[in-house]
Amino acid sequence: MSPADDHDLVIVVDYGAQYAQLIARRVREAKVYSEIVPHTAAVAEILARKPKAIILSGGPSSVYAPGAPQVDPGMFSGDVPVFGICYGFQAMARALGGEVAHTGGSEFGRTALQVGEHGRLLAGLPEQLRVWMSHGDSVVKAPEGFVPLAGSDGAPIAAFEDLGRGLAGVQWHPEVLHSESGQRVLESFLFDVAGVRPTWTAANIVEESVAAIRQQVGDKQVICALSGGVDSAVAGALVQRAIGDQLTCVFVDHGLLRKGEAEQVEKDFVAATGVDLKVFDARKQFLDALAGVSDPERKRKIIGAEFISCFEQAAREIVGSVDGSVEFLVQGTLYPDVVESGGGEGAANIKSHHNVGGLPDDLQFKLIEPLRTLFKDEVRAVGEELGLPAAMVWRHPFPGPGLAIRIIGEVTQERLGILREADAIVRAEVTAAGLDRDIWQFPVVLLADVRSVGVQGDGRTYGHPVVLRPVTSEDAMTADWGRLPYDLLERISSKITNSVREINRVTLDITSKPPATIEWE
Repeated sequence: MSPADDHDLVIVVDYGAQYAQLIARRVREAKVYSEIVPHTAAVAEILARKPKAIILSGGPSSVYAPGAPQVDPGMFSGDVPVFGICYGFQAMARALGGEVAHTGGSEFGRTALQVGEHGRLLAGLPEQLRVWMSHGDSVVKAPEGFVPLAGSDGAPIAAFEDLGRGLAGVQWHPEVLHSESGQRVLESFLFDVAGVRPTWTAANIVEESVAAIRQQVGDKQVICALSGGVDSAVAGALVQRAIGDQLTCVFVDHGLLRKGEAEQVEKDFVAATGVDLKVFDARKQFLDALAGVSDPERKRKIIGAEFISCFEQAAREIVGSVDGSVEFLVQGTLYPDVVESGGGEGAANIKSHHNVGGLPDDLQFKLIEPLRTLFKDEVRAVGEELGLPAAMVWRHPFPGPGLAIRIIGEVTQERLGILREADAIVRAEVTAAGLDRDIWQFPVVLLADVRSVGVQGDGRTYGHPVVLRPVTSEDAMTADWGRLPYDLLERISSKITNSVREINRVTLDITSKPPATIEWE
C-alpha cells in the first residue's frame, strides 16, 4: 500500500534538475505527500496515479535544444493543476502556445523580481522580491488565458497563472532558501490554486506504517541490524512499535563508533523501545582484519566483509533460537536512495555499504523498508514521534566504516582512542554552543601518518594534526563549509591540544563539495 492511497499526491516531474528532490521535500514540509518521476514517464502513467497536483521541475536544457525534454500538452488537458518551475515554466508556456526566446539576458543567482499583478499565486507578497534564478531563455509571451504576474530584467514574464485551468508557474526557484517567500509561493499553489489537503504528518506516518508492517509480517519473526545511526534506529523502532517481541535487533559492535555511541545503542535505544537486542562484540575481529591497512578503499571492503560475516553469524544464532520462522530483514532505505537508484526496481540492493547485502543463499530474507518513502528530515520527525532520545534522532550522518575512514593511515586501538577523545570534545562544544542542528555533519579527521612539530610546556613535541570539517547541507549532494564562530573554534582547539596530548595542531577544512567530498577517505 502506498501513502498516496491515503493522502493527496503531488507528483514532481524531474527534468534533470539538481533541485527535484528539494522540490519534493518542500512539498512534504507543507504536510503534503509527494513523489518524483522522471520526465520520460508517460502522461497517461502520471495521470493514472490520480495526483492532486503536478509540479514540473527545472532542468539544464534550453527548450529549443535538439533532444531537450518537452512537455506533452496532454499534461494540461485533464483536471489536474500543474505548476512549472524554471525549465518547467518555460516548457509549459511553449506547450500551450506561449513564446520562449533567448533574449541575451541570462540570470544566475540572486535576482531582483518586480511583482506587477499579485493574483492568487503571489497574493500578500511585497512588490519586490529577491529570488534565485538560473536561466538563459525567457518567456516573452504568455499562453492565451494566462495572466502575467511578475518580471525581472532578464525575464519579462517571470510568473503567470490561469486559475480557470489550475495552471501556474514561475521562472525562479522557490524551493531554494535563497528565494524570498519561496515556500509561501509553493504553498499558495498547493493550497490556493490546487486545493491540496495537508495531511502528511509524523503521527500519520507512524500510524500508517505500523498498520502496513503488521499486515506484511503477520506472525513471522523479523531481524533488524542496528548501526548506531538514525535510519536503522528509527526503522527498528517503527517495526518494534508494530510487532513487539516478533522483532530481534542485532548490533555488531565493530569498535569504530565515536565515544559513547555503542553504549547509546545498548542502553538508550533499548530503554526507549523495549526491543530485544543481541550485541555482537567484534571489536578485536575488525581491528585484526584492519591491521597494517592504510588504503581507504581496502579499509571499506574489509569492514564490509567483516560486517557481513558477523551479521551472518548473529542471524544464524537468532534463527536457531527463536520460535517460528524468521522471514524478514529490516533495512533503513530512504526515499532519496530509491530515487537515485531509478525508482522501484533495483532499490533493494542500494547502499550495500551499510545495509546488509551479500548474505549466503541459505540465509535470505524478505525486506521490510519502513522508511522507503521518507526524506531524512521526516525520519527524524518520526523518531521524535516514537520517543527516541534526541541525541540519537539528531545524530549527524556518520559513515558506515566509522572512524576507520577518519584516520588517515592504519587503524589501531591507540589511534582510535586519540580520535575518539578529540571528536568528543568537538561534539560537546558544538552542542554547548547550540549549533548541533545548524551543521549537517562534522567529521574530525586524524592525520595519523603526519607528524607536526610543536611546543608544549618547555619542550618540543612531534604530535599529530587533526582536521575539523564542519559542513552545512540539505541533502549531502552538495555541501558548504560551516562558518563557525571564531571563539568556538578557539575553544575547540585549546581543549583538544590541552586534553589530548598526542595532538598538537588543529586545522580547519574550508573546502565546499564539490570539489571535495565531505569525508576525507
